[in-house]
Amino acid sequence: MSRPQMKLTADLNRCIGAGQCVLIEPDVFEQEPTDGTVRLRRDRLPAASSEAVRQAVQLCPVKALRLKE
Repeated sequence: MSRPQMKLTADLNRCIGAGQCVLIEPDVFEQEPTDGTVRLRRDRLPAASSEAVRQAVQLCPVKALRLKE
């Protein structure tokens, strides 16, 4: 039986490139070199994923990140 996964998405039209997500969880988030917007290193995460991903989603200043469990 497979474990449930969380789906992570980023709204690039909202992202302002603040980089908080990258500072909090660099294994999941990175910044586009040209404009600083977020890039996801992966969009599916184990349900028991790091609390840091949840924190990054909550702290995004423009709410560009979404996590669906």
